[in-house]
Amino acid sequence: MSWDDAPDWQKDSARLGVEFHLNGEHGPEASHNSWLAQKQAEGWVYGPVKDAEKKEHPCFVPYDQLPKEQQVKDYLFRAVVHAFK
Repeated sequence: MSWDDAPDWQKDSARLGVEFHLNGEHGPEASHNSWLAQKQAEGWVYGPVKDAEKKEHPCFVPYDQLPKEQQVKDYLFRAVVHAFK
């Protein structure tokens, strides 16, 4: 999906993640915790499959319970943001 085709909630989430890393030296776990807090405030809960209409997400778990590929994604997201500082 292109940026232009992404729903506003997804763009907002990405922007908040970038701002989080630009405004401090946060690691991947802190990034995930920030994302969790944001999603929780918006009414999201755990669900086995991502479903935006139901506001369910399979990554709605503590960082250490994320699949390794999701932990790596958080690390890479942080690295990309810092590469453009």
